[in-house]
Amino acid sequence: MYTLAADEKITTVMIYTHNSLVRGGLVTKESMRVNIWLRMQGQVHYVNIHTPQILNFAGSLTKSLSYDELYLPISQIIGFHPAQPDDEPLDYDASEPNRTMKEVQISLQNFSATGKVRVSTHTDFATSIEVAHAGWLSVYDVEIAAHFVPEFPKFNPPLMLVNPLSINFGV
Repeated sequence: MYTLAADEKITTVMIYTHNSLVRGGLVTKESMRVNIWLRMQGQVHYVNIHTPQILNFAGSLTKSLSYDELYLPISQIIGFHPAQPDDEPLDYDASEPNRTMKEVQISLQNFSATGKVRVSTHTDFATSIEVAHAGWLSVYDVEIAAHFVPEFPKFNPPLMLVNPLSINFGV
């Protein structure tokens, strides 16, 4: 079992891949903002999740898995957010001029999400995502639901990071 250092914290996060949902503990420095953690990882190739609970949707049956630790390639992540409650500040300045929120629907393979993306008022949505060149896109006021399991609880994170090259947007 991992022992936290004095300057570390563990935060429960939700990670979406093309065929699974992972819920588990992410160890970071105490001062780190977990809701934007993926943007700050630089050359790290794996995320290390402690005591993960994994729902694997590959195949005809949903399979539940658990480990002491999971090393998940960051390249497989299509969505990420802290599990609720999350009281970290959002990653934008609401008073910034020439920006607006655009309502979007997002396909996260086995999950669908509705939320808002912050875009320029001088361009349309397509142009905004084409020129952003961001590895991770912020989606705000999100509601996430499972496609195939109606009784699965909905998640409502205030901020979710998505890999814009691995998901579909509907406007």
